[in-house]
Amino acid sequence: MNFHQLHIFYTVSERGSFSAAAQTLHMTQPAVTMQVQALEDYFGAKLFDRSSKKIVLSEAGRTLMPFALRSIQLMRETDQAMSAFTHMLEGRLQLGASLTIGEYVLPRLLGPFGKAYPNISIMMKVMNTSQIMEEIHKHQLNFGLIEAPVSHPDMEIEPVMGDELKLIVPSEHPLADRDEVTLEEALEYPFVLREQGSGTRRVMEEQLIAKGLDPAAMRVVMELGSTGAVKSAVEAGLGLTIISASSVKHEVTLGLLKIVNLSDTSFKRQFYAIHLKSTLLPISAVTFLTFLRQHANDQ
Repeated sequence: MNFHQLHIFYTVSERGSFSAAAQTLHMTQPAVTMQVQALEDYFGAKLFDRSSKKIVLSEAGRTLMPFALRSIQLMRETDQAMSAFTHMLEGRLQLGASLTIGEYVLPRLLGPFGKAYPNISIMMKVMNTSQIMEEIHKHQLNFGLIEAPVSHPDMEIEPVMGDELKLIVPSEHPLADRDEVTLEEALEYPFVLREQGSGTRRVMEEQLIAKGLDPAAMRVVMELGSTGAVKSAVEAGLGLTIISASSVKHEVTLGLLKIVNLSDTSFKRQFYAIHLKSTLLPISAVTFLTFLRQHANDQ
């Protein structure tokens, strides 16, 4: 018995067939079948009931499953613990990132990561969460970074970075000279917001509801499909906005926009990594995620 066989056993159970497991593991179906049979020979018991169209765990398989899960989790923890020592890694990472992460958070971190791990190349696609999940499921991406938690039976999700939305005002706005204001004061002015359904909009609205406020009561003069468009509209004086502080560092430095603290409200959130449960991430991907956790607040 070895870890590889336990991982195959787990994947067959998760995917519901030998052919689907073979696709997930990038193996041939006979190779998957042979490894499961070797595990059954080792224990002297059948691990799957193959009488139905979709194979299911036998009693012996159900007993083995929690141990297989523990071995996979231990391997993931081992990779994470050792990632700090793997500076000679080579490889190519394919990842997806949602808009705010891909355009404003990761670019400042990719440079330092590249210096620390010069032999790892990264191919990043900026897309929405549903597109990221679809490409992960098709094995076109190793993992994704998204702005809000999702639930999917095939996906593992874990927080990797913190973020905070802030009140952003034009540099010439009456509130720009204030160190902090109340949310009630801010809501007296018109707002330019991201579109309904975006992660940024959802976090903002959830916090308003938690404070007993109706998001529909906001005076929204414009809804836009990108953070860049929102920033341009605020610069033009069309309204205030609430977006990630990470996305306006350049404009604040140039004096085009101002971050004003809200004295009575915090819009904190987490960014999440997502990948297939049945796939062990390559050590290069584990190293990248560990780097993000350690250095996200440095930039």
